[in-house]
Amino acid sequence: MAEMSILWLRVAAGLYSLGLIDAILTLMRRREQLFRAALWAVSIAGIFHLVSIVEQGVIIGHFPANGFYESMSLCAFLITALFLFVYWRYRLESLGVFIFPLIFVMTLVASLARPVSEWPSQTLRNAWLIVHVVLVLVGYAALLFTAVAAVVYLFQERELKRKKPHGFYYKLPALGTLDDLISKSMAIGFVLITLAIIAGSTWAFVELGTGWIADPKIAISFVTWGIWLAMVCLRVSAGWRGRKAAIMAIAALGGSAVTWAAHVQLQSLVR
Repeated sequence: MAEMSILWLRVAAGLYSLGLIDAILTLMRRREQLFRAALWAVSIAGIFHLVSIVEQGVIIGHFPANGFYESMSLCAFLITALFLFVYWRYRLESLGVFIFPLIFVMTLVASLARPVSEWPSQTLRNAWLIVHVVLVLVGYAALLFTAVAAVVYLFQERELKRKKPHGFYYKLPALGTLDDLISKSMAIGFVLITLAIIAGSTWAFVELGTGWIADPKIAISFVTWGIWLAMVCLRVSAGWRGRKAAIMAIAALGGSAVTWAAHVQLQSLVR
């Protein structure tokens, strides 16, 4: 992509980040009327995004959907445009929890299409990687906590249906308490994994250049993040609670085990 096209795309990513912040605040239940500001920011970002796509098409002389980065940019813009239309037509505000993080991450990835200079210092390189790894580990800890609470929830639900539950059933937390615990730990884990994805992507971009996206560890990480995003969307938008949410949390933990194994290899990169 040309320099100006990348510039407009990065401006769009910066504006999309306000939508990400709104999604995070919504999950943490501390929203303070940020959705309207986020919606305006996403709308303006869509304009910059369109300018970037059109300018890129003019420069290369054909429709800008050639290669991974151009296709990712175009797809992110189309999702943005579709979301704005759906919101204008149906006022489905809850979709923002799913769409805002998705378009931000997709646009961020698309904006990393041109290599940059190397790290200014080895200390900064290692510190950035350590931050990424810590975010990943704490995020997985939150997911593990979510899965444990989910297992206890399923056990509680099963015992509740029995005519004569076991004695330790009465020592476990109530179903409502467990469901609230699943919701909060899921939200915290998603926020941490999202920040880890952002930190890890930028680190890999500087470290590996434009070929960073082909690293299997990166691909697995994005798949795991996608599972988290789907889990959060179903929880917030579709109202999945109780048994469905518990099963979903356990499934997400299983999918994350592969990513955990991949990230263990990162330890050898810190020197």
